[in-house]
Amino acid sequence: MKDDLCVVVVDDELPIRRMLRTALGAHGYRVIEAASGAEGLHAVADHHPDLILLDLGLPDMDGVEVIRQLRQWSQTPVVVLSVREREEDKVRALDSGADDYLTKPFGISELLARMRVSLRHSSRAGQESPLVEIEELRIDRAARIVSVRGVEIALTPTEYDLLCELARHAGKVLTHRHLLRAVWGELYEQETHLLRVNISNLRKKIEGDPMRPRYILTEAGVGYRLIG
Repeated sequence: MKDDLCVVVVDDELPIRRMLRTALGAHGYRVIEAASGAEGLHAVADHHPDLILLDLGLPDMDGVEVIRQLRQWSQTPVVVLSVREREEDKVRALDSGADDYLTKPFGISELLARMRVSLRHSSRAGQESPLVEIEELRIDRAARIVSVRGVEIALTPTEYDLLCELARHAGKVLTHRHLLRAVWGELYEQETHLLRVNISNLRKKIEGDPMRPRYILTEAGVGYRLIG
């Protein structure tokens, strides 16, 4: 399927690496294995992969530190695979630069789907279009017009900025902190009520059923994702 795409798997558990090598290889991915954070960083530098699958519990350094070091010189998509289920662990990883987070155990089908989203987002980086179309949602950033099913939607400036930030990273989980900093500024990083109110208002305007959103999805305790 994707025989030209390379994935670096950074995990100290050999059975996990073997499972991923077999599963991803069956779907056409070339897999490079690393058993520690240092090995993973070297593998990324040597092989220039298209995507990284990273465990957080590594023997030499925490996976979050690997992400921080990596983001100093690479924007390669990182999908975290970890047994850590706490919201704060997910937030730390995402705020440090991870693109997505899956809790072990996970299904291969879901992993492949998350990988595809991260790869699509990476391929769009640096080629940002003023026009975003997701199903029946259309965001024309040049004209500052948002429409659903061809009907223009009236948004407040804050709602518009929030939707554009989500659209800029469509498919990626954006933490509460990221969105608050991007839309309101650093002084508002803890004002999550502002975010909840504006997300609620956005859903009322663009979703057919705000209680069952199809565009703006909630990552409980972590943030929000605009479908990509």
